[in-house]
Amino acid sequence: MTTATRFPNRFRTRLAAVAALAVVAATVTARVALAQDRSAPIGTGVVVIETNLGYQGGRAAGTGLVLTSSGEVLTNNHVIRGATTIKIVLPGTGRSYTAKVVGYDVTDDVAVLQSASASNLKTVALGSSSRLTIGQLVKAVGNAGGTGSLVKTTGQITALSRTITVNDDSGGTATLRNLIETSANLQPGDSGGPLFNTAGKVIGMDSAASSSSVYQDISTTDSYAIPINRALAIARLIVSGKSSATVHVGATGFLGISAVSAGDAPQYQYAQRGAIVAAVVSGSPADSAGLTMGDLITAISGTKVTTPAAVSRVIRSKKPGTTITVSYVDTSGTAKTARVKLVSGPPQ
Repeated sequence: MTTATRFPNRFRTRLAAVAALAVVAATVTARVALAQDRSAPIGTGVVVIETNLGYQGGRAAGTGLVLTSSGEVLTNNHVIRGATTIKIVLPGTGRSYTAKVVGYDVTDDVAVLQSASASNLKTVALGSSSRLTIGQLVKAVGNAGGTGSLVKTTGQITALSRTITVNDDSGGTATLRNLIETSANLQPGDSGGPLFNTAGKVIGMDSAASSSSVYQDISTTDSYAIPINRALAIARLIVSGKSSATVHVGATGFLGISAVSAGDAPQYQYAQRGAIVAAVVSGSPADSAGLTMGDLITAISGTKVTTPAAVSRVIRSKKPGTTITVSYVDTSGTAKTARVKLVSGPPQ
């Protein structure tokens, strides 16, 4: 006969308590693991930037540095110049965000974007550019070729405090100063990406050309980056809302023309100096005011303008909604003025 073993009630109670505790512990562990998984920062801190150039009928691509978990992104101004829409993409995550321009500095080629509805993004590790040395090893990461993937390239710092002059599609030239020169082979699309030191910290922001950029004459053997200390100082001014002669904060006023210098349009002969209207955007304030191709703009709200770059500079200083007076000479040689109310347009 088999004798059944019976456990005391007290022992059975203890077993039940142990089992319950085990279930609770397993549940807590699972929840902690899930919470940790959910709270893990998203991405690598380096993002791809894609823009539509609605008034130019094109697209552009670049790279950006995530400064805050809520999606504040640092990039080059020429990456977003002329953009009518901007998208921030986190490669390898399936995530993307629309973005707006917080502000930009044309002179130093710096811009700050804010991603919409972004949270928990991984930020880049920021270093210092105050003690760089020639020969120092560096690594650049960017959207090379505009493919949407991040590509790494390595090299050395070959020079410091470099000044370069590049062509400006507004009819003049742009001078970028105090740059880091590197042998890292930067490509179009790398603009706005990080230049890392061997510790993995950002010491510069790359300024290679994007496919639509005005900086295409930078060669791939002599690449340049903006020292990160300088870029961050400008970014802080932008985020604080402090406009200056070079820093533009907020929306950009839009007239709706493209202009060329007189030398680029020899078919038009004028006794005065100014910027010749090369095209007018249909439905724009300029179009509504009657400006047409071939008109010579000589002044804006009393400020004389002699080059297309000067026109851009004056318009950039005006907020959307501002009414300006455009003085111009039409193709028949008649001097005219037009009052124009600027609307919001793409960054310059």
